[in-house]
Amino acid sequence: MTDTTIAGASGVEVATGRATIGRPRAKVAPFAPFEWLLAMRYLRARRSEGFISVIAGFSFAGIMLGVATLIIVMAVMNGFRKELVGKILGLNGHVVVNRTVPFADYVDVAHRMRAVAGVKTVIPLIEGQVMTSTQANALGGNVRGMSEASIKSLGLVANNVRDGTLDGFDNQSGIAIGIRLAENLRVGVGDPVTLIGPKGACTPFGCLPRTKTYTVSSIFEMGMNEYDKIMIFMPLEEAQKFFTREATVDAVEIITNDPETVADTISKLRALDVPGVHFSDWKARNETFIRVLDVERAMMFIILSLIIIVAAFNIISGLMMLVKDKGRDIGILRTMGAPKAAIMRVFLITGASIGVVGTIAGFIIGVVFTRNIEEIRQFVMRLTGHTVFDPNFYYLTRMPADMDPTETALIVAMGLALAVLATIYPSWRASRLDPVEALRYG
Repeated sequence: MTDTTIAGASGVEVATGRATIGRPRAKVAPFAPFEWLLAMRYLRARRSEGFISVIAGFSFAGIMLGVATLIIVMAVMNGFRKELVGKILGLNGHVVVNRTVPFADYVDVAHRMRAVAGVKTVIPLIEGQVMTSTQANALGGNVRGMSEASIKSLGLVANNVRDGTLDGFDNQSGIAIGIRLAENLRVGVGDPVTLIGPKGACTPFGCLPRTKTYTVSSIFEMGMNEYDKIMIFMPLEEAQKFFTREATVDAVEIITNDPETVADTISKLRALDVPGVHFSDWKARNETFIRVLDVERAMMFIILSLIIIVAAFNIISGLMMLVKDKGRDIGILRTMGAPKAAIMRVFLITGASIGVVGTIAGFIIGVVFTRNIEEIRQFVMRLTGHTVFDPNFYYLTRMPADMDPTETALIVAMGLALAVLATIYPSWRASRLDPVEALRYG
């Protein structure tokens, strides 16, 4: 019976009590303190093990950047979809009611539809294409004729008037135009704009274009470049005169309390049995556009997930090299009575620590970047002198970002899962090392 002290190749001394030959080995509790001690020691490689430390650093950076990038990109994709759909629904009704014949009884129809459960606003309107002309420029535009109450019910327009006012809109012959259109026409509130319609008075020599000059009464900015450079709002009665609709409208748009349940609302509207009408909801009208956004979002998630997978492979390769380098240590621990499970847990902690800390760091970076993405965009623009996220191409004037808690949690869970799974095989290999062979050739 003698006391022995064996120093491992790692420099960590492990003291044993009196030799207990013939006695059963004491059971080691899972994740015992000495397992954590060895794992943390292996993470701090010595100078001779610098290459392994570099691989661990790259693995950490890969996991961190992969998680952060995935969180940021998915937040931007979600924000982009939310903003575009919000702009579409902010200008257009959730349900459009059309007829093959003019809506001569639109007042009665609108009154009946307002009484339907789930209907928030009913907007009779006239819509037509025109040419806008000033002394500075001539551009195409899209005119919408609607009442003052209707245009004020569109928060995207009413809450974003940059100049002028919508008060008294019904009792004037002025028009409201988008800020980009005003800039291109070089006009402001009170300036004249000539509208040229495709169909006017018919003479023996043919139909002549209708031309009339209006005063700009207000300028709005909806935040979507495509709308701000073409939209023109005109009082309903004036639009009926300009487009020769007499006492009719082209369509009736309905805004519901919940756009996602628009199908149920349409079922209730059909029950009114209004003759000659057909309904189309916002999902059907924008189906292709929304589907493209969803496909792009899914593909970006799959592609960027490969960054995390590649980082997980780096963990595997780094851990395999560490196992090979620590073969002698493993042999000593095994001869001193350390069970296979303890050896496996040591390397499991070593590899998983890299992935877990990298995932947490990536989550923090992703959240901070997403919260300040517009400020970062402005800083990059000032630094480089180039436009980032040009609204002329992306339609929106600000960089959108909307973090989905469920999606973010899924990304973090995926990073943690891959980090742990990447350590299983190298850790298993370490536990299977023959201590005699490890000491002989280590």
